[in-house]
This record gives sequence, structure tokens and C-alpha cells, in this order.
Amino acid sequence: MASPSPVALGWMFVAGLFLVSGPVFVEAPLVRSFPILCTALTLLWSLLGARWLESPKWRVWGDLLVGFSWSWLAGSLYWGWLRWEPTVHLPMEAIALPLALISVRSSWGRIGSLFYLGSLLGTAITDSYFYCVDLMPAWREAIAAESADLHTVAPILHGALAKMHTPFGLGWAALLAGTLLFAGLGAGWWAKRSQDAGWMVFSAALLGTLFVDGLFWLSALFA
Repeated sequence: MASPSPVALGWMFVAGLFLVSGPVFVEAPLVRSFPILCTALTLLWSLLGARWLESPKWRVWGDLLVGFSWSWLAGSLYWGWLRWEPTVHLPMEAIALPLALISVRSSWGRIGSLFYLGSLLGTAITDSYFYCVDLMPAWREAIAAESADLHTVAPILHGALAKMHTPFGLGWAALLAGTLLFAGLGAGWWAKRSQDAGWMVFSAALLGTLFVDGLFWLSALFA
């Protein structure tokens, strides 16, 4: 496969950012109401990605879409049926990890695998923060109250923010956000140097996770 141009790498980065942040606004609300439909959409993404993989023109995009379908499946299964228990979040997100580790070492599915692995690493770092700052109880309470009005959920979010804004919480936030930023920028630098689309979407997945985490913090702050 020919090395992508700088413009193509830029578009791959944009696509990676969108595929990490977009589902927060599309998949998350959809899966709560229609979990079976949302899970079934995995087949659509997989078939479309496989079809594009057969075309030299669309191959890299098909590769990315196949990897995205793994993240979509994991998100659908967890947020559709298991979202009340945060401790199974990361194991569910890692459902395609063996396949990704195999594919990343081959020419088939490498770009999508690196996107999935970047997304999974970002999830692992975010979940680590919840464990370190003891936010898991707030996660459970917020999910249990998700059908209630904002006045019911707001105190839960404010309680979580109180833990986050302690020196301990801020210290962990700085450490883990810095890790995401360093890894994301480092992967992006390597992608540009080696003209590697796989590492570019890996970078986008990490930086997109940092962006989404920031949005959640802002939404809790203004709740």
C-alpha cells in the first residue's frame, strides 16, 4: 500500500477524532432506547468496511471502519445492557482485543486495529481515573438516576466534582490527562514522520478521548 499524503493523513486524523467523539452524541442516546438496533448496526459497519477494503480507492477507510465497528459493538453491549456496573466497562470494551492484536501485525485491518487499540487505551486511562478518585459509586448512582430529572442527577455530579477538585483528584487528572496528551501527540509525530495512517488514527483516538473527557467534565460543572 502506498504511503498516504500529508493531506490524507490529516483527513485520517479528523476521521479518527470524529469516530471517537461522535458516538458519544449518537450511539450513547440511541443505545439506551434501542439497544438491539444499535448492536445490529455493528453488522452494517462491518459489511461496509469489508466492502471498502476490496477497493484500492477506499481501502484505508474500510480498514478504519472495521476497527470502528469493534468499538461500536463493545459500546452497544455495555451501554445497552451492562451500564449499571462500571467494573465491567473496560472488560467489555476489550472484547475485540485478541483480534486487534492479531490484525495489527498484518496488512489486513492494521489501521482499524490501531484505532481500536488507541480507543481502548484511552478508555483504560479514563476508567483508571474513576478508580483512583473513587468515582465508581457516583457512576452507579448517576446511571440509576438517568431517567430522573436534572435536579436529581445534579447533586450526584456535584458530589463527583467535589472529589475531582481536591488536590488528590486534580493530581491524578493532571497525570492521566498528561499521559493521554503525551501519548497522543507522540503517536501523531511518529505517524507524520513515517507517513503511517495507522498511528495517525491511534493518535486521534487518544486525543479524542481527552476531548470527550473534557466535555464530560464541563457538562458536570454546569449541571
